[in-house]
Amino acid sequence: MTGWTPSPRQQDRLAYRRRQARRSVGVALASTVAVAGLAVLALTSSPGWPRVRASFFDPDVALASLPRVLEGLWLNVRVMAVAAVVILVVALALAIARTLRGPVFFPLRAAAAAYVDVFRGLPLILVLLLVGFGLPGLRLQGIPSSAVVLGGLALVLTYSAYVAEVFRAGIESVHPSQVAAARSLGLSRSQAMRTVVLPQAVRRVVPALLNDLVALQKDSGLISILGAIDAVRAAQIQTSQYANFTPYVVAGVLFVLLTIPLTRFTDALARRGGWAGATGGLAGAGALR
Repeated sequence: MTGWTPSPRQQDRLAYRRRQARRSVGVALASTVAVAGLAVLALTSSPGWPRVRASFFDPDVALASLPRVLEGLWLNVRVMAVAAVVILVVALALAIARTLRGPVFFPLRAAAAAYVDVFRGLPLILVLLLVGFGLPGLRLQGIPSSAVVLGGLALVLTYSAYVAEVFRAGIESVHPSQVAAARSLGLSRSQAMRTVVLPQAVRRVVPALLNDLVALQKDSGLISILGAIDAVRAAQIQTSQYANFTPYVVAGVLFVLLTIPLTRFTDALARRGGWAGATGGLAGAGALR
């Protein structure tokens, strides 16, 4: 039994598609090189480029400051990882509270809605300042004084409001008929929520959640304003030590390298699931910034 062989017409189609693909790659590569070359030429030919190069792109200062900035970046990664777990738990609880039905749950719904409205309206830097300097000022027993803990708490308070709306969009995207079908099979409302609604809702909003995680990675650098020695603060210290701004560039490059893999994974996941086109409302819920 011989294998299938494409017809001459099909072979011509495949060859044409390969030629078109190679041509597209060549054009894209050439245009990218041309644009990048023009940008580099415009930058290096500017009158102040020698001074900027010495102040921001000194390789010796970059190598000398890299260990300290990397040490600070590790703190950012730890804060982001712990905060992300807490945010998911708090945000899911808020989303469920906002979707509860019945007049008896009105105070809970109102409290969750007020929380989301307040912390989505406050700039993160203000939350960091209020939490970082306000809570220790109360002088209550058990209130943490660590800048890292207080900065992480501010991140949790702010991002929980955004992620709660993402979860709520996912929950409300599940058709009510599925809940009715689950209830008709004898499941309680809480069981229907846990076994029918939430699995679908979480799966639908994964790309939006990953987008929020990307933003959390960047915003974890703001804990430096409370005095935590993270990548940004370490870069600031190194800048003062060397009287050169190159450590800031090093910190920026490290943050970009940390963010790009997750961003590409998010894009690939969105394309594979058709999320960007099929559930544009969820994308909008994750981008309300």
